[in-house]
Amino acid sequence: MGNSIRFRLWSAATISILVALAIAGAGLRYLFELHVERRVVGELTVDLNESIGATTFTTDGRLVVAPVLTDPRFANPLSGYYWQVEDIATGSLQRSRSLWDATLVLPGPQASGELRKVEEFKGPDGKLSIAVERTIIDAGGRSFRAIVAEDHRTVEASVSEYVRDLAPSLLLLAAVLMAAFFIQITVGLAPLETLRHAVRNVIAQQAARLDAAAPREVQPLADEINRLLDAQEKALVRARSRAIDLAHGLKTPLQVLSADIRALRKKGETELADEIEKSAGAIRRHVERELARARLAPGVSGKASCRVLEAAAGVIAVVKRTPSGKRLSFTINVAEDLVAPIDEGDLSEILGNLVENAARFARSSIRVDASVTAGQVIIAVVDDGSGIPDADRKSALSRGVQLDSKGGSSGLGLAIVSDIVEAYGGRLAMTDADPGLVVTISLPPHS
Repeated sequence: MGNSIRFRLWSAATISILVALAIAGAGLRYLFELHVERRVVGELTVDLNESIGATTFTTDGRLVVAPVLTDPRFANPLSGYYWQVEDIATGSLQRSRSLWDATLVLPGPQASGELRKVEEFKGPDGKLSIAVERTIIDAGGRSFRAIVAEDHRTVEASVSEYVRDLAPSLLLLAAVLMAAFFIQITVGLAPLETLRHAVRNVIAQQAARLDAAAPREVQPLADEINRLLDAQEKALVRARSRAIDLAHGLKTPLQVLSADIRALRKKGETELADEIEKSAGAIRRHVERELARARLAPGVSGKASCRVLEAAAGVIAVVKRTPSGKRLSFTINVAEDLVAPIDEGDLSEILGNLVENAARFARSSIRVDASVTAGQVIIAVVDDGSGIPDADRKSALSRGVQLDSKGGSSGLGLAIVSDIVEAYGGRLAMTDADPGLVVTISLPPHS
């Protein structure tokens, strides 16, 4: 998961969204707190103006405040809502009942005639409060200072309620944004998924090139891969041609060597002839193997197909004319319309080797079966011979290993079959026929 581009992009987007929304949430909380404080200051200013309007001096100079602030919270002790008027000259105080015997003490100098806002000072109960004050000088030159305050916890309560309402909205927005980013990333990476399938088809030899349309940013990479595939195909064609030329070039010297071996036998030099024939046989096996491998098209095409019945009938017609085949009966259990995803020449090579090997060991009969199971084409060659022991079946697929000592075989038949089946992504298996041997090949369908 950690190596997934989709996961990395989505993780980065998720972290960015959460960080951005956390910052936005903190910012919105701060702005809302400022708004609530402004509202509180506005309400306090109204109360302050009312208290100033209700404040007078009597003829004997005493400070008097008429009871105009009728809000019951000003009458409840330590309710969090307070007012206070102070005679600047004498220091006498008039205050709300809510202050009880406490006094509002504001920091800093007094500004005459100007409204002053004081935020977050210690109130009478030791809690943070907000206050507005103004110093007034009347026509007689007497001055007083009026203060109205409110506990800051009312602001905090409003902010807390706002945050409780805001948090689910931000979480919902985060979920929507993460889902939107995931869809955007999935849509954006969809062409890469198509390109991945195209590469898989090339690896599975079901296509020769990347034919998928790639986005503009990735198209140069697809073009480079296609150029690499073209160069590889040309190199394989050249190598195939050289292998064929080399194999055919060795055939003539081998034929001459065979004639020399016969001449030596006629002269009685049997031991020398056997040694030369043994070496020539090894060379011939390598030549036959390389010819068989060269016949496999470089990069097996996923469009190859052939009728199994026609290939099987052609092979059996040839084997019937051999000395081993003349004494056997052959049965073909293949539907006429059964088509295998393999080149006809390659299927003939497979069946030729399998039927020829079976003819060497069969006592009386050989059967070729073919069917389609779970989308795969299953072809089996069955004989009633002695079979192959379990311990020898793996070595029977190795190059140059002969199944018996009768001679006349290069020991490459099953190895060649295995190479061809593997090139088509298939599988080869050997099981007992009781008596005899069943050699089964499974060929996967085209994509």
